[in-house]
Amino acid sequence: MLKSRGLDQEEKQVIKGLLARGERNQDIHALINFGRQPTVNFGRISTVKKDGAVQPAAQEEIEFFKRKKQSFDPLTGLNLYEDERLIRAREAMILAVTIFNSSTYNFKTGIFAIMANIAWTYLLHEHYERKKVAILNADGTCWGLSFMLSRQDCPLSKGIKNNLSTIKAIRDEVEHRLMGRSDPKWLSVFQACSLNFDKTIVEWFGPSMTLQNQISVALHFGKLQIDQAAQLAAYDVPAHISALDANVTAKLTEEELDDLEYQFRVVYTLDSASKGTAHIQFLMPDSEGGKIFHNVLQKYKISDDLYPFKPGDVAKAVAAKSKSAFNQHDHTIAWRKHNARPANGDKTNTKYCIYHKAYKAYTYNQAWIDLLVEERKALVAAEEAKAAAPG
Repeated sequence: MLKSRGLDQEEKQVIKGLLARGERNQDIHALINFGRQPTVNFGRISTVKKDGAVQPAAQEEIEFFKRKKQSFDPLTGLNLYEDERLIRAREAMILAVTIFNSSTYNFKTGIFAIMANIAWTYLLHEHYERKKVAILNADGTCWGLSFMLSRQDCPLSKGIKNNLSTIKAIRDEVEHRLMGRSDPKWLSVFQACSLNFDKTIVEWFGPSMTLQNQISVALHFGKLQIDQAAQLAAYDVPAHISALDANVTAKLTEEELDDLEYQFRVVYTLDSASKGTAHIQFLMPDSEGGKIFHNVLQKYKISDDLYPFKPGDVAKAVAAKSKSAFNQHDHTIAWRKHNARPANGDKTNTKYCIYHKAYKAYTYNQAWIDLLVEERKALVAAEEAKAAAPG
């Protein structure tokens, strides 16, 4: 936990108390700097020694200070007394993953959903506390995860929020129903939840927070046969589990369901390989191989369903949704700016646009309209703010 650059009042009083006990300056300096970020230089001890306004700490205060110094985790730098939320958050997620990966336990889905909910709750509590935002309700309890996810200042991405909403729905279901034979159904959601947690805690609190040093990838099978894979895919899932799955996924768009922060997906390829080469390959979605497999494995749809909007349709939709003027000339400027399509030819950015060779025309998808609407709203807001500014 980062302190200010100078010594705080507790440290000054402890130094004064240790000096009064006859402790050596170098030993006091080593004690103060242990686990401290940033450290202080040796001259600070002499400064406190000369400062008559600093009262020495009592013996019990000195002993408690030493006990705190002995409670630092050398791996993470966290202190049991000062970083309790982060310690609890990490341990809750470690428990969730460890139990789910264990062959000993059967209550995997319920335990993961409960412990992951706790882990993210503590993580967000720590985030808001460090932002000096009070997290107490009127009755003295702390904010729940759902409330924090609903706040405008919630720092999590939409994909992570969707993932956690599903985790919470599963957790709530655990309280009222048995969740047997449901583990494979939620594996991709749980995997994404774990990866999101590790990424977030590292981004917010530093690389020493990663769980990768304590939890590694766990594969509980040796050589997966094709017929075994088919059995897994056709796993018998109870009706109420399927109903819960349908309920949570019905609230999400296809793009949100495809978000890797919502549910994690891995393509396994079984290849002939030398002894030194893995038979299981992991392909990142953005890699060339990952794109090829995505194109092969994705659900087939007619291009007219995926890219239904002609340029005139786009212009009308953007104007209506942004409530501002937007014509086909503006649309031409936009596709040039974003390189959505070339001036001529079929080399389009398929994230937004495709070219129909049959009738030599370009059509666009909903993602393109959404992008332009957001840009237009931002432009209008900036113009209104400029007009309202004094002078």
